Amino acid sequence: MHLRSIAATIALAAGAALAATAIAQTSPPSSPLDEPITPILPPKQIDLGKAELGKKLFFDPRLSKSGFISCNSCHNLSMGGSDNLPTSIGDRWQRGPINSPTVLNSSLNVAQFWDGRAQDLQEQAGGPIANPAEMAFSHTLAVDMLASIPAYVREFRQVFGVNTRIELEQVTAAIAEFEKTLVTPNSRFDQWLLGKADALTPDELEGYKLFKESGCIACHNGEAVGGNSFQKMGIVEPYKGEPAEGRAAVTGKDADRFSFKVPTLRNVELTYPYFHDGAAQTLAEAVDIMGRIQLGRHYSKEENDKIVAFLRTLTGDQPT
Repeated sequence: MHLRSIAATIALAAGAALAATAIAQTSPPSSPLDEPITPILPPKQIDLGKAELGKKLFFDPRLSKSGFISCNSCHNLSMGGSDNLPTSIGDRWQRGPINSPTVLNSSLNVAQFWDGRAQDLQEQAGGPIANPAEMAFSHTLAVDMLASIPAYVREFRQVFGVNTRIELEQVTAAIAEFEKTLVTPNSRFDQWLLGKADALTPDELEGYKLFKESGCIACHNGEAVGGNSFQKMGIVEPYKGEPAEGRAAVTGKDADRFSFKVPTLRNVELTYPYFHDGAAQTLAEAVDIMGRIQLGRHYSKEENDKIVAFLRTLTGDQPT
């Protein structure tokens, strides 16, 4: 074979190898099941009447003592389901002790609240109403208030039965049913998982690769990219933020002190500030801190930027 032909053949083979490598790096997985993160699916088996009633209750400030605070005050659906404050403000402008977790995709959590003290959305829904530092009402007065409004009486009868008296159980069931609808599918990352090869940029894909290889994926996985386990904050280095009991307040075990429910990373670019105390103001700061204290990793600025770029692809369709 002529030397030029040999050189051309080698060049073509090298080009084909590079192209194959590039395709392997950017192609979506052959199946979403091949990845530790799975796409968010639309909600199933929603009782539409109950959810519509729950939506009214979620936005109704009359469930608070002051008549000014609703569920949406701390879980604002126009702000990623949070309030973008380090810790929430409750009755009489009291500053709460902990950051408000997002309500978006909360139906995917293993339990509710940072310490997991509520086993499901319905149990969680009753807590803030009677908490003196939050809505500061009582369950009895909240139910009496609803029973004094003819439109609510009619709707509760429509949803729960004509002989129904309004009770707390129905109130929390309706709010929980509405919250089940607050999932955010169709993020760019989900599109990539489902086969859209050009949904992510090379930097975003590099960020995802770093996210997996660093070990972030051990806690932030599944449909919600978190929310499915409790973990101690500060494994490699102690966390230097606000002290908190965490899971120990529920279990009574000293070993669970400073353990929290792993937060979902879905829509994380919208739910700043970060951590239970809201101490990290930006995603870059949160990635830096978590890399150091959980994984013993000191990310370069370039690595940090790529991980943040990946995290921004987890923003899905917001409730409208």
